[in-house]
Amino acid sequence: MSDEVKITNPDRVLFPRDGITKGQLVDYYRRVADTMLPHVADRPLSLQRFPEGVERQGFFQQEASDHFPDWVRRAKVPRRGGGTVEHPVCDDARTLVYLANLAVVTLHTWTSRVADLEQPDRMVFDLDPPQRATLREVRDAARRVRDLLEELGLVPFVQTSGSRGFHVVAPLRPSAGFEEVSALAGDAAELLASRDPERFTVERRKAKRGERLFLDTGRNAYAQTAVAPYSVRPKAGAPVATPIDWRELSRTEPQSYNLGNVPRRLGRRADPWRSMDEQARPYGPARKRLDQLRTAKRSIG
Repeated sequence: MSDEVKITNPDRVLFPRDGITKGQLVDYYRRVADTMLPHVADRPLSLQRFPEGVERQGFFQQEASDHFPDWVRRAKVPRRGGGTVEHPVCDDARTLVYLANLAVVTLHTWTSRVADLEQPDRMVFDLDPPQRATLREVRDAARRVRDLLEELGLVPFVQTSGSRGFHVVAPLRPSAGFEEVSALAGDAAELLASRDPERFTVERRKAKRGERLFLDTGRNAYAQTAVAPYSVRPKAGAPVATPIDWRELSRTEPQSYNLGNVPRRLGRRADPWRSMDEQARPYGPARKRLDQLRTAKRSIG
């Protein structure tokens, strides 16, 4: 790795409760770069920065600053309402370390790549449990989403959120637009909620969810982002959004992995998402199968 990135104020504490410094954050991203980069490369980024630490007000940065060095790649992205945003793109370890040195704690990626900006290649389900949900219920919800996606002929993957739930992600061949993929995800979530309305909801207003788990598909719209695999989250303990395989789900919690143990984990086992792109499936058959399931559901009841 090039040593062109000068680390400034490495002793600045970013996670006060844990004493984790910016130097340790930079070191983490340096160590996981080879595994993380395939999941973030060629995607517009939104950067979540905490220059004064995670217990102070941070901010999101979408635009690549004029102060970024020339070797940080940019992607000029159209705004739906007009104009453009020049997002940073992280294709190499040097850029990842540079961003960490800016106190970028979390990277959020588009679900499409720069080369196929209008055609997402990921469909994301963010499982947002109510306060009183048990871990068993949250794990079961992830499995229920998995089973439905498999009914649609898709190949679902799972990761810890580093927060309170799990993310279930299905890779797609980049052919359909954001509107189509967003509708597919939303309709799939509605079908799942209709099958078990006491446990699941697609209601965005928290006041109307009650004690039901929210199946959030909002990450699939244009210009929306999802937390990147292996990103640190701005919470006590520096938890990490970590890909796992489905066999691990029964013994894994949403914050099982963190800045300290993820590098050790990757030293023992390969990335469970390493073959994700090879498992991408087309949109069309999934849409057709979902429509069949929805029609059957309406005819039954």
